Amino acid sequence: MTHKDADIEGTRNRPRIVVMGGGTGLSVMLRGLKEKPLDITAIVTVADDGGSSGILRSELHMPPPGDIRSVLTALADVEPSLSEMLKYRFHQGSGLAGHSLGNLILAAMTDITGDFVAGVRELSRVLAVRGRVLPAANQAVLLKAEMVDGTIVEGESNIPKVGKRIKRVFIEPDDVRALPEAVQALKEADAILIGPGSLYTSIMPNLLVPELAEAVLNSKAVKLFVCNVMTQPGETDNYTVGDHLDAIQEHIGHQLFDYIIVNDGEIPPQVQDKYAEKGARAVHLDLEEVKSRGYQVIADSLVLFRTYLRHDADKLSHHIYQLVENWMLRKR
Repeated sequence: MTHKDADIEGTRNRPRIVVMGGGTGLSVMLRGLKEKPLDITAIVTVADDGGSSGILRSELHMPPPGDIRSVLTALADVEPSLSEMLKYRFHQGSGLAGHSLGNLILAAMTDITGDFVAGVRELSRVLAVRGRVLPAANQAVLLKAEMVDGTIVEGESNIPKVGKRIKRVFIEPDDVRALPEAVQALKEADAILIGPGSLYTSIMPNLLVPELAEAVLNSKAVKLFVCNVMTQPGETDNYTVGDHLDAIQEHIGHQLFDYIIVNDGEIPPQVQDKYAEKGARAVHLDLEEVKSRGYQVIADSLVLFRTYLRHDADKLSHHIYQLVENWMLRKR
């Protein structure tokens, strides 16, 4: 058996985990998960319409590259300096200012291959990505929100800015076809992991793609939800863990998850004060309420604070791997 054959055989024997979401939280978590013996597929939202992604989406008529680029960088097996270069954002230059180099490279790959999915696949190969990165669909979708007062807000980047409570979000076109490889990955998964990330603008857009929602619902995999550490102004103001779960259930029509992974560690008062200035607060764990609905809760101190509050990728990935490994053992 060659080394390549051995690598393929080893990958086949690993638990297959599908991670769905977008944004910074997903990328942070994947940096920890890629160090575990897991066969990872990341399904990433295509609803982003702000900043560099929004410009490239509009001008080049391609799906937004930003969240995909972040996930590719997180899963890449390359020198740290290359990862930093891909994240580099130009600050000057007519037409260049605001763009990240990774977004531009992904746009170039899309143009070279003639297809966004092929471009993502080729860049994954170049970056020696551990696992697969798949857009939820091979076209951009428009995310809209209906607020409690009945107003409709268009655009993922605009929804948190209006300062109103969200009643529901929906996508156009509502019958967008999921990427077939993404649907197949969900069908073959041993574990499906959703979150962390912006509830309405990163997590929901994937679950609103009909074929993806159906595949998650029908899957026999263990289903995990990683709840955000902090509320997000304009999206989840004053939300508890239970409120996050309620929102997903109301949109999908079913209770999805077996396990909920949440932070119960103390956040230093000075850090809470910093976030409070922006209207964010720690997501309250309403433990008895969540457990009364049949969810199993894994609670631990899962946060790190440097410039921003983030999940501790090592501890989080350890809990996820233990859950998946135990699930696999029970299935045998």
